[in-house]
Formats: sequence, C-alpha cells, structure tokens
Amino acid sequence: MSTLTQKKGVGAVIWDYLTTVDHKKIAILYLISGGFFFLVGGLEAMLIRIQLAIPNNDFVSAGLYNGILTMHGTTMIFLAAMPLIFALMNAVVPLQIGARDVAFPFLNSLGFWLFFFGGIFLNLSWFLGGAPDAGWTSYASLALESPGHGIDFYLLGLQVSGLGTLIAGINFLVTIINMRAPGMTYMRMPLFTWTTFVASALILFAFPALTVGLALLMFDRLFGTSFFDPAMGGNTVIWEHLFWIFGHPEVYILILPAFGVFSEIIPVFSRKRLFGYSSMVFATVLIGFLGFMVWAHHMFTTGLGPIANAIFAVATMAIAVPTGIKIFNWLFTMWGGTIRFTTPMIWSVAFIPTFLMGGVTGVMLAAASADYQYHDTYFVVAHFHYVIVGGLIFALFAGVTFWWPTMFGKMLNEMLGKITFVLFFTGFHLTFFIQHFLGLMGMPRRVFTFLPGQGLELGNVISTIGAFFMAVATIVFFYNIVVTSVKGKKVGMDPWGDGRTLEWAISSPPPEYNFKQTPLVRGLDALWVEKMEGKKEMTPAEPIGDIHMPNGSILPFIISLGLFVVSFGLLYREDYGWGLPAIVVGFIITLGAMFLRSVIDDHGYHIHKEDLIDDNQKGGKV
Repeated sequence: MSTLTQKKGVGAVIWDYLTTVDHKKIAILYLISGGFFFLVGGLEAMLIRIQLAIPNNDFVSAGLYNGILTMHGTTMIFLAAMPLIFALMNAVVPLQIGARDVAFPFLNSLGFWLFFFGGIFLNLSWFLGGAPDAGWTSYASLALESPGHGIDFYLLGLQVSGLGTLIAGINFLVTIINMRAPGMTYMRMPLFTWTTFVASALILFAFPALTVGLALLMFDRLFGTSFFDPAMGGNTVIWEHLFWIFGHPEVYILILPAFGVFSEIIPVFSRKRLFGYSSMVFATVLIGFLGFMVWAHHMFTTGLGPIANAIFAVATMAIAVPTGIKIFNWLFTMWGGTIRFTTPMIWSVAFIPTFLMGGVTGVMLAAASADYQYHDTYFVVAHFHYVIVGGLIFALFAGVTFWWPTMFGKMLNEMLGKITFVLFFTGFHLTFFIQHFLGLMGMPRRVFTFLPGQGLELGNVISTIGAFFMAVATIVFFYNIVVTSVKGKKVGMDPWGDGRTLEWAISSPPPEYNFKQTPLVRGLDALWVEKMEGKKEMTPAEPIGDIHMPNGSILPFIISLGLFVVSFGLLYREDYGWGLPAIVVGFIITLGAMFLRSVIDDHGYHIHKEDLIDDNQKGGKV
C-alpha cells in the first residue's frame, strides 16, 4: 500500500509505481510521462519558431529542421496528448461510474508501459543517428527515401506505443460497459465518461489501420517488400488512406474527451445541470460515427476525383452540426447560472470562441475546391493548432487543475493558475492567429526558411513572440505544481464545493479501494441528487464487507521491456552481429513474462471490513 511504501523510502516508492496496477497511480504515471513528452515537444516547437523568426535564418540546417518538425508533431500527438488524456481517464472514469478499479488492472499497467517504452525508443533516435524526417504523417514517398534509421525508429516506436493505446481503449470500453454502480444507467453517466466511452470505441476501430500501415511500411523499409513503392507495383497513396483512416478519428479521440472535461467543469462552476444532456450524448456519438467518414478530406489534392471529393466534403461539413449543438449547450448551461470564474472555468470559457474559430476554418478547408489553395500552407497549420491546442491543450490545463485534488489531495494555486492562463491564451492567439494570414499570403508549411521581401517577416516575428509567451506560461504551470507539492494544503471531500458527480463523493485523494461501499446512483449528477435531499454522502448500494483487490505485478514492465529490446534488434539486425540475438532475447523476455502470467495463480488479496480506513479521518465520507 502506498502509505506503507512511502515510509520505507524512495526505493520502495519507485518499486510501488513500477509494479502498480491501481488506476489512480497509473494515472499519475501517465501524467508524469505525458508532461515530460509535452516539454520535449514544446522545446521542439520553440526551435521551429526560432528558425522561422527571420528570413534566411541558419539557426538549424534544413535536414535537422525536418527532424525537429517531424518529432514535434509525432511527440505532441502520440506521446503527450494521448497519455495526458489517459491520465485524466484513469484518474476520473472509474470513480465517476462508482467502480473500484478498471476491468483489467494488469492490462492497464501493460498499456502504460508499452506506451512509455515506445515513446522512449522513438526519442532515442535523436542520439542514435538522427530523428525521423518525413513529417509526422510519414508519407511513404518520403519515408521510403529517407536515409539512416530515423524512420525505422518512428515505425517501431509507434508500433509498441500504439499497442499500449489499443489495450487502454479496450480496457475502458469493458470498464464502462460492465462496472457501473447500481443505478448508473447509460443516460446517467457523466459526460466525461461518455466521451471516454466513444473515444475508446474510436481507438478500437482506428488504431488497427495505423498498425497495419506501420507494419507494411516497416516491411518495405526493413525487408525489401514493395507495398508502397510505385517502381515495383506498389502505391504510395495507399499509405495516405491507411494513415488518415486512423488519423482523422485520432483527432476526435483527442477532442471528445476534451469536450467531456468542459462538460464537467461548466456545470460545477455555473451551479446548474448541464443543458441538453441527452442531445450532448447524441452529439458525442454522432461525432464519433461521422469521424470515420471524413478521412479523405486530408487528400483532396491527391486526385481522387470530383465524386469522392464531393462526398467527403459534405461529410466533413456535416460534422460541424453536432459540434455546434455542443457549443450552444455549453452556452445555455452558463446562461442564468451562478458562475464562479475559477481557473478551470476560465479555461472552459476561453475554449468556446477559440475552438469555434478552429471549426470555422475547418469548414473552409472542407470545401474541396478552396482546399486546393489552402492545402500545404500555414492556413492548415493554424487551423490544426486552433483545434488541437485551443481544444485539447486548453482542456488538459482545465482538467488537470480541476481534478488535481482527486489525484493528489491538494489544490493548485489559483493565482498562479490564472497567470498561466493569461500568458498561454495571449501567446496562443499571437502564435497561430497570424498564421492564417501567412498561409493565405502563400507561405508553405514544412519549409525551414523563407526569403525576404515576400511580406512574411512581420507575421513570423509575431508568431515566434507568441510561442515564447506559451513557453513562459508552461514554466509558470510547472512552478505551480512544484509549489503546491511542497506547500499546498490537504483538502477533503468535494474541495470545489459544488461537485456533482461521484468522484467528489469520496476523500481527496481516494483510498486505494475507491468506495468503502458501492454507491447507489439515483439520478443524473448522482452526488448532486443526494445534496438536494440534504445528505452529505452517497446512499450505499451494499453493506460494508471485505473488498477484493488485485496484487501488483512487475510483469507488464518486463513484457514491454522485451518488445523494446526486440525493436533494437529489428533496427540493427543487418548493421551489427547482436541484432538477431537481440530479437530472440527480446521475444524470450516478452513471451516468458506472458507465460508466467498465465501459469501463476494470482488471486489478489482482501481488505477486511475491520481494516477499512475510516474516511472521516481522511477528510471525507463514503
């Protein structure tokens, strides 16, 4: 138990986290690793903006710039955004549905370690001969011609990391379907749980397309096949289809949970039930469904023909409708509410016009004929960042601040939080708003420099200044975390005072078993229903009894480590004599750990009802 290990010293705490299968500790692991990769991706973004600050800059070379650009996009999407979303999912979803853990705690741990080792492997490319340099989409026509091992690091690292994401998505699907508390019907689930549910379904159907594409490209690069080589009868456009069949649902895998975060925060700080709950659920499911019908809008300039372009243009415009439903519902939730402008609420309010701008430019890009002009210009860069940063990163700042007490039992400093917001919000719009106009003036994306006298100097200087604002905001946010960790005061149950859902019905942070007694859910916003009847705690659905808990395990770490070794073996099998032995050893490690998992009878342990911690002593009640 964490309370015991902390008394034993640093080594015991590290071992505790290496072996944990507790969803709350895995959330912290995702948060730390995602935060690290966010800093790495942010540093790469700063290098990009410094290089483009002035014409004919030679701050970095063209080849190095391609590597930085590729790694910035890959790191931010796969290694920062995804794990930070999973951190919130792990911390909150089991609590919101009244569960004691996720359905498969062992797989939850395995999913994290696969992601982590895949991310580390990908970033080791910087130190082992050069980073991938074919763009974060790694189009086959560029990837097949790229010298060195950079693209191989990309292919193998994302295979391992993507496997972890797929496992996590399946786990959340099963958890939400099977582990809801009595009375928690689908139409009583909080919106963050709903958006996690739909995003997990998208992961289940989208990631296999990426896995197949990465595998085929890996065969082309490492084993001499010709799936994408036109000279040998292959077709490079097939890679684009496979990538974007994954790539566009991926945008919604990221943004739907962000919508869920705002749908939790706005009702709490408006002291009102979410307006149009059922229409929000319908819109969430519809966005998920339509997300699979729009991938070819990334390929309007590849020559698919007017019929295909028209179909995907209409589908792309149609997806704006459920998104519009959500925006009006958030506005109507605030309308007439008793609004408290806390840090999470400020992020939420700022998100609405910011994301709306990203949506409007998205509809512009959906017009296939106009897209011929916008495509491959900085207009697309601006649109993409308004959607992902203005949607997801705003949601991560809001959600991490909102649920920080749930994860750590302390509140982040409000003043520092608001300073972070002002700096980041200002810097974001300075950086990316001007890029719309740079794109319309003809500045191509992915170029490492530009010529003087083209009218692009001022816009690029403004954009770079804005990036420094965002960098300072991020530093302030991490300073806030350090100060809170050292000096922050412990908080108890429902620290914001107006919590509506089950995660606020227990102490902050929760005990390892989450709920002493499984709660009985009697309506939407389960905790608020009890509050309205004058109760301070949830009505239990069962008497107090022994609680079964899973044992920790080092096997997920070992399984992932084995695949990490296999990846190095595949990469260097023709360069060094140890390549083939590394493949064999890696598979022995992975398959051996899987075998041990299958033959060892691990029945977990029980917390006896006499030993249950009195939550009153922890500052909360169950």
